[in-house]
Amino acid sequence: MKAVVYTEYGPPEVLKLKDIAKPSPKNNEVLIKVHATTVHRGDTRMRSLKIPGMRWQVIMARLYLGIRKPKRAILGMELSGEIEAVGRNVTHFKVGDEVFASTAWSDFGGYAEYKCMTENGVITIKPTNMTFEEAAVIPSGAITALGLIRMANIQKGQKILIYGASGSVGTFAVQLTKSMGAEVTGVCSTTNLKLIKSLGADNVIDYTREDFTQNNKKYDVIFDAVGIFPSKKAKKSLKKNGIYLNVHKSKIKSEDGIVLLRDIKELIGAGKLKAVIDRKYPLEQIVEAHRYVDKGHKKGNVVINVK
Repeated sequence: MKAVVYTEYGPPEVLKLKDIAKPSPKNNEVLIKVHATTVHRGDTRMRSLKIPGMRWQVIMARLYLGIRKPKRAILGMELSGEIEAVGRNVTHFKVGDEVFASTAWSDFGGYAEYKCMTENGVITIKPTNMTFEEAAVIPSGAITALGLIRMANIQKGQKILIYGASGSVGTFAVQLTKSMGAEVTGVCSTTNLKLIKSLGADNVIDYTREDFTQNNKKYDVIFDAVGIFPSKKAKKSLKKNGIYLNVHKSKIKSEDGIVLLRDIKELIGAGKLKAVIDRKYPLEQIVEAHRYVDKGHKKGNVVINVK
């Protein structure tokens, strides 16, 4: 099968399209024929080994990923596809099922024509009202957004500010908090204001022209969906007992991930959540896709068509 592998850290050019052995499912696994995957910001950070966070977080990340070279040769944090084969003990899925999944708890591997996952992994049946491309962009960003938002126990009418509203996590956060009845303010660049309004934001702030911490407004929840705004500065705009959320503080476990993914599927079916796709590339152009995401200006998600 074809797969994009990397054996060293560095720029997008370290990614190489190669022919490797096709995997076979174990007794409790399914074999997925991958139709689409994505270039998530997390993929580019793992590729370059430029990991954000405090020193201890960076050290732990390097131990997990590999200190001198990658422990896992194939990136790809999310995917959609069709089940081609199942192990003898599999009961939740059958051949032909269309699925979408997060591979963040399954050693990644979305950048390949086939991927094996345990049937109890973060995988479920694809929403019928989404294409494979649309479904592929959901798992990582939406799981992160919903997992963090639920920590805030958002109530109807609360004022929520989402910084970095035009990224993968941010676009989902805007839609999710709006569906909960919050008054949503999205912070993004000039070119993305219209997009964020279209996703349901009640207010938008252009960060290139205005610092939200200087407008004297207070919020019940501030969600930094890109993890780059100074937290001490942001917290000054919180109401008393307000809640601050940071995307880098996400600590979702696999068992929580599958619950969140199933809940997200229900929201998609109810028309409360949609995919935002910026660009699409074939697997053969993975290097170009990584170059684009490295620029830091993607709107929502970047899709890689594998089939």
